Amino acid sequence: MTKTLVIAEKPSVAQDIVRALTPAYGKFDKHEDHFENEQFVVTSAVGHLVEIQAPEEFDVKRGKWSFANLPVIPPRFDLKPVDKTKSRLNAVVKQAKRKDVTQLINACDAGREGELIFRLIEQYAGGAKGGLGKPIQRLWLQSMTPQAIREGFEKLRSEQQMQGLADAARSRSEADWLVGINGTRAMTAFNSRDGGFFLTTVGRVQTPTLSLVVDREDKIRKFVSRDYWEVHGTFDAQAGQYLGKWFNPQWKKTEDAEAKADRVWSAAEAQAIAAAVKGKPATVTEESKPTTQASPLLFDLTSLQREANGKFGFSAKTTLALAQSLYERHKALTYPRTDSRALPEDYVPVAKQTFEMLAHSGMRHLEPFAQQAIGAGYVRPSKRIFDNSKVSDHFAIIPTTQAPSGLSEAEQKLYDLVVRRFMAVFFPSAEYQVTTRISKVEQHHFKTEGKVLVKPGWLAIYGKEAANEVEDAKEGDKGQPLVAVQPGEQPRTSDAQPKGLKTKPPARYSEATLLGAMESAGKQIDDEELRSAMQEKGLGTPATRAAIIEGLLTEKYMLREGRELIPTAKAFQLMTLLRGLEVDELCRADLTGEWEYKLSQMEKGALSRAAFMQEIAAMTERMVKKAKEYDRDTIPGDYATLATPCPNCGGIVKENYRRYACTGVHGTSEGCGFSFTKSPAGRTFETAEAEQLLRDRRIGPLEGFRSKAGWPFVAEVGIVRDEEAGNFKLEFDFGDDKDEESGEIVDFSHQHSLGACPKCGAPVFEHGANYVCAKAVPTPQQTVPSCDFKSGQIILQQPIEREQMGKLLATGKTDLLEKFVSNRTRRAFKAFLVWDKDAGKVNFEFEQRESKYPARKTAAAKTGAAGAARTSAAAKKAPAAKKAPAAKKTAARKPAAANYRPDAALAAVIGDGAVARTEVVKKVWDYVKAHNLQDPKDKRVIVADAKLLPVFGKDRINMFELTGIVGQHLHSQGEA
Repeated sequence: MTKTLVIAEKPSVAQDIVRALTPAYGKFDKHEDHFENEQFVVTSAVGHLVEIQAPEEFDVKRGKWSFANLPVIPPRFDLKPVDKTKSRLNAVVKQAKRKDVTQLINACDAGREGELIFRLIEQYAGGAKGGLGKPIQRLWLQSMTPQAIREGFEKLRSEQQMQGLADAARSRSEADWLVGINGTRAMTAFNSRDGGFFLTTVGRVQTPTLSLVVDREDKIRKFVSRDYWEVHGTFDAQAGQYLGKWFNPQWKKTEDAEAKADRVWSAAEAQAIAAAVKGKPATVTEESKPTTQASPLLFDLTSLQREANGKFGFSAKTTLALAQSLYERHKALTYPRTDSRALPEDYVPVAKQTFEMLAHSGMRHLEPFAQQAIGAGYVRPSKRIFDNSKVSDHFAIIPTTQAPSGLSEAEQKLYDLVVRRFMAVFFPSAEYQVTTRISKVEQHHFKTEGKVLVKPGWLAIYGKEAANEVEDAKEGDKGQPLVAVQPGEQPRTSDAQPKGLKTKPPARYSEATLLGAMESAGKQIDDEELRSAMQEKGLGTPATRAAIIEGLLTEKYMLREGRELIPTAKAFQLMTLLRGLEVDELCRADLTGEWEYKLSQMEKGALSRAAFMQEIAAMTERMVKKAKEYDRDTIPGDYATLATPCPNCGGIVKENYRRYACTGVHGTSEGCGFSFTKSPAGRTFETAEAEQLLRDRRIGPLEGFRSKAGWPFVAEVGIVRDEEAGNFKLEFDFGDDKDEESGEIVDFSHQHSLGACPKCGAPVFEHGANYVCAKAVPTPQQTVPSCDFKSGQIILQQPIEREQMGKLLATGKTDLLEKFVSNRTRRAFKAFLVWDKDAGKVNFEFEQRESKYPARKTAAAKTGAAGAARTSAAAKKAPAAKKAPAAKKTAARKPAAANYRPDAALAAVIGDGAVARTEVVKKVWDYVKAHNLQDPKDKRVIVADAKLLPVFGKDRINMFELTGIVGQHLHSQGEA
């Protein structure tokens, strides 16, 4: 009998499909990596299992960072397995190749990436043939409820229907490869041609997005604030007082963006207006009219990310993860990776069912509104909500008909946000009475606006606080209930005061505003409906924008400070380079937005894949050619002049593209030859850092440097005299023992001690990159060191502040520090620093997490922190602790020592404290029982949930496998 193979994107989705199909198609048997019954075989990927690569004959192994091997534009792309998921790929391919499997169903996520994941697996399984040649159908799910899955199987799409999406998916992947590989290698080759290695990453969408942030920061830096004045009047009517603001009724918009009808540009003019009207009667004209305000549209992913960032401070990445969990795990939201803000026209009955669910959901703050909507018949066809022409592959994000339970606090916040927006869109518009009053005094006009909420409509769902937000009340002239003025009455101007203000620069981007700018390709579009029409030409897609922002943060092109995104010197340097080379496609957001628009046209069958890829290849060739053929010494740009003079000749030091260099005493010559690179070891100095380095001749320790092998390191940087060259040069200082070994006398008289040395009691001071005992270095009081206490100011990338070292010296222990990064695993971890008297050095102690089992007395989890502080071969290794003598055997069995630490996957289940190996298995069993994860039919089998799946590496394990599996996720304390 022939069978159909269903390939889902994730194991959890495969399980949902099996549960949904079982009532209709019969029971499935569970195998190690698939489910199977008489008709279907169901398996899954774990995201991308296959990635594209250049064919062997075009792949440059050596010299890839050289212009000689660029551009790389292969005529085709080969495929290779993603290393960490090879076993899963082999399992899926094995099922796909079965002779009794005669057709395939793509059940990956309903979007471009889901289409690509499946197509690449199918192509890889077919080998040289380029595919298996078996018929393919597409399961297109907008919701993960069992009913929606069964309906999806009844309406499978054909391979031909999906061809446009498949072409766009492949083209996007190949275009990103071509631009990313060639752009990054070309810009890195350009930046490294004077020596060293300066990795400069660029991307088809990443770099234009960065240009938006850099442009905004540039405007902020160049902004010159201007003084202006407003004149505020107070008017006494018979019924009471009201306020008004002076304005010029003849004012017309000009090119000056800061000019407004109510602004006066000189203090004298503002005072003259105030003096002219004070105490005078006003002639009043008034216009009053009703106005309405409709609710915002339903959420797509970008608008949801913007709202969650503004309300809760969630990053775009966090919001996407929460929405994905609410969709996949809780079945509470529809598919989140959507760019649509409307619903299909046949979705009215489902919307009514959703309101029925909400009316009995247990969410007491929203139940009355759901019941009101049902009773008043609010859910009915409306083109604003139900419009097929505004639905692409997916519709808006709304709650499903399934009430969720067991949500985390963050998931509940996001779910509540979506539910309120869904309900609000069906409620009547809010109704206001808006009154505009003009009070004319002499020849001067004052405006007063009153806005009174008559019927709250949809605003009732959000409560009073939201109503105030929407009213957008401004000081003195808007949002106030106005006192009445009788016909013919002339209120007296009892007071008029000029108010001095300053113009403000544009605000920095937050994730919310950057997502909006990406959606409209940088165009400032405030109108929600117009922005929706523009989004096809945006940067990236709703599904990829969060990852693009995170990538820029990871590459240190931007920093996140509070809710602001701030570009670094590295970002400015990249934009200077690209603009100097005239590579417009990577600088202008609107041009790259056009590429995204063409991909969306390809999805609809309106553009050929070949034509698009030809344009991308031409762009790539042009970009490489511009970098390769650039023959000037520097790149034109807006460069800084440092205030500190040249240490060699006293000349003016100016920035150019690559260096800070002396330009002579007048700033116009080649100077004395002194200069230092802007980006030593791949880390670019901020202008303020370069100024400090030149002024103090030393800065640091600084993080973010990378060795030629790609390893991060921390070091101080100094400007030192090079006697051989007769000038000064830049030099790294790794905080080693040069001072002590050279016998150079160290004077601590200008410093305050941090505390007493735990070894000898002498005072401890800062010295170089370390905290050292005064008796550990040559001093005027003691030229021969007699102590060896020393601890780094940065340990495994964690800065150790003076306050923390003082606490360690006083109490033997710091606070919990959270930014250590393991040299071996590259993972971040938390630990206390403690004084280990037995070992005679500073060590780690890991946080103990509470267990449901009785606490056992265990040795402190420790490992050498002083040794870990060494980040370079230049730094000496800390002496190893002497081995403690073996304890004598006693009749009583001692508890196992807590000398293991779980990796990130296992820590998500049992906590990240130090544990004994035997305790780990108990903690995992505790988790299994608490979450009811034993198979009801066979209690010896554990069924993995979302947290256990990364630990097990498969959906189910036998209890006897548990010890061996968790052992792979434990590291001894010495490996930190």
